[in-house]
Amino acid sequence: MSIDITFHYPPELMNLLIDVIPLLNRSKKDVFLFFKGAGISQVLMSAPHKLWKQNPSEITKYEIVRQILTKLNEKGELCLRERREVLKRVIEFENFSACWESDKLKAKGLVAEIRDVVNVKDSFTRMNIERVHERQIRLEKEQAEKEALQQRQRNIDQVRNELFQLFSIQNPQKRGKTTEAVLNNLFKVFEIGIRDAFALVGNAGEGVLEQIDGVVEFDSHIYFVEMKWWSDPLGTPEVSQHLVRIYHRTESRAIIISASDFTAPAVNTCREALHHKVVVLCTLREIVMLLERKGDLKDLLKKKVRSAIIDKNPFDQVL
Repeated sequence: MSIDITFHYPPELMNLLIDVIPLLNRSKKDVFLFFKGAGISQVLMSAPHKLWKQNPSEITKYEIVRQILTKLNEKGELCLRERREVLKRVIEFENFSACWESDKLKAKGLVAEIRDVVNVKDSFTRMNIERVHERQIRLEKEQAEKEALQQRQRNIDQVRNELFQLFSIQNPQKRGKTTEAVLNNLFKVFEIGIRDAFALVGNAGEGVLEQIDGVVEFDSHIYFVEMKWWSDPLGTPEVSQHLVRIYHRTESRAIIISASDFTAPAVNTCREALHHKVVVLCTLREIVMLLERKGDLKDLLKKKVRSAIIDKNPFDQVL
């Protein structure tokens, strides 16, 4: 029995116990022995026991049970164990041979009814426990999601600050290497799959053939990323270098990010390349503004890709 009646028997259960315990015990003495066996202290039984001793005819078995159970209820949680034991002894009662013959059927019926009540109460208790448990799990999940979002925003803010710091670096080589790291952090924080920047080296001492800032993957497509930090807008020669790289790679796409802007001829070159490859142009200014308004980099790139494919516009400035 796992029913948890913490403070008292409910009224319907109380009345059923008052009705059945006298039937399960032939004599008043047997009633007191029943409660004593359940661990009820003599103090709780003293009033009805004293009256019974002084004048047995002045108190019935039902009144004895009523007074003792009432005392048990008044004790609340202090007598939790005793109340459970009394209830346990009733619902586990199986040998009705000790009952008066005329009381057997009624006693069996009441015990069965008490078992049903206990089962219902126990079901509600379990359901309530499950509801509390589910609510706790939901609250913990919501809290974890909230903390994850807060941590993600802190990471985004850090990347934004790193981007700002790039503008203060005067040494081109240092700024270039730092830019690669910042780009990696940028894509990571938005959960875009990335590979670290790498250099493709030729054979027979040919040295570095091409420098690619990074490779990212989202929506099941591979994008080769090139970042250029020029003071002037990028022209056709600069974007063409990157286009040549993706022409020789099956199913690859291109993202070119510029710290400045793109010339009209460069945009036209990329538009022509859209006949063969998906090419997306993006300025560092767009990314900074995105982070300022707490936007999503994936959404920005998806809009640009859609514009490149549908509208043949490689440089749709989604601001």
